[in-house]
Amino acid sequence: MTKKESIKLFEEKKVRTVWDDEQEKWYFSIVDVIYILAESKDYQTARKYWNKLKQRLKEEGFEPVTNCHQLKLRAEDGKMRLTDVADNEQLFRIIQSIPSPKAEPFKRWMAKVAAERLDQLQDPELSIHQAMEDYKRLGYSDN
Repeated sequence: MTKKESIKLFEEKKVRTVWDDEQEKWYFSIVDVIYILAESKDYQTARKYWNKLKQRLKEEGFEPVTNCHQLKLRAEDGKMRLTDVADNEQLFRIIQSIPSPKAEPFKRWMAKVAAERLDQLQDPELSIHQAMEDYKRLGYSDN
């Protein structure tokens, strides 16, 4: 798998993502998504929420949760750590299980992220422009 790590922003909050060139799909950090949708006070609370939700979904027989991938993503401390990730389809199902007014806007945002990536594959210059915008939003200088 050729992976390209990226940080995407939803309402100014970071969502760690990985693009898989072979599968041509995004993988999203589940804990990051839960942190946003459940409006958790910190990532530890989001992790606990995910562990409980994962257990409940497995009991309901939701197979994709059993098959969620773990990929190494950069953590807040800068270290690469194994993190549960989900593709669009898996993540849509997980989002349906989280009662949140942000769920619908988040789904639209995910669809937009996927469409932008497909556009960037057709025109690589779009990737450069997107990277510059992301760096600026994260507080980096134009240099």
